[in-house]
Amino acid sequence: MGGVDKEFEAYFEALDRAGGKDHCYLCRRTAAEVKRFFGFEEDGVPRDAAEHGIEDVILDQADIMSYRGLRPICAVCQLNFDAIFMLEEHATLALVLKELENDRDRLWPDGSESPEP
Repeated sequence: MGGVDKEFEAYFEALDRAGGKDHCYLCRRTAAEVKRFFGFEEDGVPRDAAEHGIEDVILDQADIMSYRGLRPICAVCQLNFDAIFMLEEHATLALVLKELENDRDRLWPDGSESPEP
């Protein structure tokens, strides 16, 4: 099995694990949305390439979405997590996740409460 075959196999296996959803498990961005985030068109060509002098740069699908893990993860989320881990904020991230899971009403009030002066 060649390199391309292995990439396709990993891609389809990841889609199976994700229930057929081809977007980032964390932020839900599609590959096209991730490319736009980084300043590229859907075909991988940079927007305003001539203006920035990067006509020869092309962004491949494999550069922006990983299908090798438990769920598909995009490069934007990977960069965010890399920053959190480089800053050694593991404990804070765990607390934030706990807040999101257990303290939703305080974080996202329904709007029925009047704001305190």
